[in-house]
Amino acid sequence: MGETTTERAPAKEEGRRARRRRPRFKIALAVAAIVAVGGVAAVAALGRGGGDGGGRATGLPPSTTKVAKQTLSDAQTEDGQLGYGPTLTATNQTKGTITKLPESGDVITRGHALYEVDGDPVVLMYGSKPSYRPLQVGTEGSDVERFEKNLGALGYDGFTVDDEYTSDTAEAVREWQDDIGVAETGIVDVGRVAYANGPVRIESVAANPGEPAAPGKKMLEYTGTTQAVTVELDTADQRLAKKGARVEVTLPQNKTITAEIDEVTTVIEPAEQGADPTTKVEVTIWLDSAKAKKAAAAYALASVDVEFTAGERKDVLTVPVSALVALREGGFGVEVVKGATSSYVPVETGMFADGKVEITGAGIAEGTLVGVPK
Repeated sequence: MGETTTERAPAKEEGRRARRRRPRFKIALAVAAIVAVGGVAAVAALGRGGGDGGGRATGLPPSTTKVAKQTLSDAQTEDGQLGYGPTLTATNQTKGTITKLPESGDVITRGHALYEVDGDPVVLMYGSKPSYRPLQVGTEGSDVERFEKNLGALGYDGFTVDDEYTSDTAEAVREWQDDIGVAETGIVDVGRVAYANGPVRIESVAANPGEPAAPGKKMLEYTGTTQAVTVELDTADQRLAKKGARVEVTLPQNKTITAEIDEVTTVIEPAEQGADPTTKVEVTIWLDSAKAKKAAAAYALASVDVEFTAGERKDVLTVPVSALVALREGGFGVEVVKGATSSYVPVETGMFADGKVEITGAGIAEGTLVGVPK
């Protein structure tokens, strides 16, 4: 925040649903072992006999299945939390005494007081970066332009919105200062403007009126005002977290909406005594479409399901993962059955999903009969 700074609040565990993750697919460890090392040990892990590419098998497999043409989706469902997005902290940057604070749940918009110090408001403005110095005649920089854009949005004029703080800007500032009831100096002091990306909703208050408002003091925690779903992923599932990717959110009472990933953040969670910190990938999905807002409006806080799709392959040839065999010369194959005989045919593997694997190879077509375990 501008004259306040923002930092991530610790993840809140209270109220989160303690349910086991429900991935829609998982690649068997045995297959991973084949990719890593190949050879006899990997074949044993699959429970199948390997062979030479193109060579005949020593007997028919215990069961068969046909190569199918279908669409594979690398999809996975995770637990999410419906709320108002990440919680940020507003930290004071001016000296004095706290004289007024908002209440939890209050919504504050541009030009209004976030809190008060020495009876004067700390005014909320919109911007992605905090201010760090007084703004006065002669000051130049992007922070000047950011402030002037806000001043113009509040209806003040007579100055040019650019990176230079001129006497015209100072005159508009004096008019603004008169309207908010503070000394008309024409100077914007550090700590008297606070920046956020947009309107804020007060999550909690961390101070009390009458306390000293020393620089660095934590004042309150806030969120945005648009509802959002947040999901914590293990780093192993980071492939699912692509900004702009579409997801399907299932709200309570099985209401389903489509949205997209807006933010992906790496979060280091502090360790408990004697343990190491853990790294998570936090995904934020803002429900900002008209349909999503309407569907989520009935729920302030709720547990939801989020289906991620990391990739999709349309109209590809597939077999069950269990149909793969490790060839002695390396790589994968399938046991193709023709009448009373069978042979091992090398294949290239593609996407793994839902217990199936995409394959291509010489003579492999839709309907080809291949061996599988019972």
